[in-house]
Amino acid sequence: MKYGLWLAAILVAIAASGTALAAEAGAKPDLAKAKQIVDQVCAACHGADGNSPSPANPNLAGQGAAYITLQLQHFKDGVRSNPVMAGMAATLSPEDMRAIGAYFSQQKPKGSAAKDRELAMTGQRVYRGGNAVSGLPACSACHAPDGVGIPSRYPRLGGQYAEYSLAQLKAFKTGERGLDKEGKDVNGKVMAQVAAKMSEAEMQAVTQYAAGLH
Repeated sequence: MKYGLWLAAILVAIAASGTALAAEAGAKPDLAKAKQIVDQVCAACHGADGNSPSPANPNLAGQGAAYITLQLQHFKDGVRSNPVMAGMAATLSPEDMRAIGAYFSQQKPKGSAAKDRELAMTGQRVYRGGNAVSGLPACSACHAPDGVGIPSRYPRLGGQYAEYSLAQLKAFKTGERGLDKEGKDVNGKVMAQVAAKMSEAEMQAVTQYAAGLH
């Protein structure tokens, strides 16, 4: 029963992302302009090639183009609350956002690694099988067994900093992320429901495991 409700939620999220998928079929993104914006605005925190120099900021190299575009729009619209990113996105046009997404998606991720092997092995079980007792679904259902995610809907987790991923899971669980009043972040709402079922230990284990996926 719980799994059926979960599957229904995923189907709703997929239907709601149809507009984003249609937008991808538009004009070819201006990658040259995107690189200029990245060098001037994004590189300090995310790296010129999308490989962040700090675990406080996410790696964007190899991330889904449409997912990045959507998150930039969310920052600009206030769906995601982050003063720094809101300022960065404020002057970006929809075309700029799409181009930046395409640019980072084409960069090669250097990847990260699990710092705690034993914890990562625990995370592997949760990532692949979830937790039947709490009704937690397997992370791999939406983010894929190898952590590459589902473009435009669910992000790439493989090789992401464990510290950053953990911070996002906590934000989802507390409602800081994914529960915007206007309900625009459909996929984020799904993730908030997932994080609500996770213990602190499960969050730490899963993010350690995902960091080592390539």
